Amino acid sequence: MPSISLKAHFDGRAIQLDEPYSLPPNTRLLVTLLDPIDETSAGWVELARTGLAMAYSDQEPEYGPADLKGA
Repeated sequence: MPSISLKAHFDGRAIQLDEPYSLPPNTRLLVTLLDPIDETSAGWVELARTGLAMAYSDQEPEYGPADLKGA
């Protein structure tokens, strides 16, 4: 199975995936703990995401990290 990253959270009892994904029994996992998201920055991230979505039409090509130029 290829390595992939899945968003998840700990609900106080177990790790819960944030989106459905089929995992076979005994799948090996690597768990990384992240700093909590502060609600202020989460709002700015959503605002930026919405702005970008409005800036590009559905016919735009997909842009990835390789398309960005260094400063």
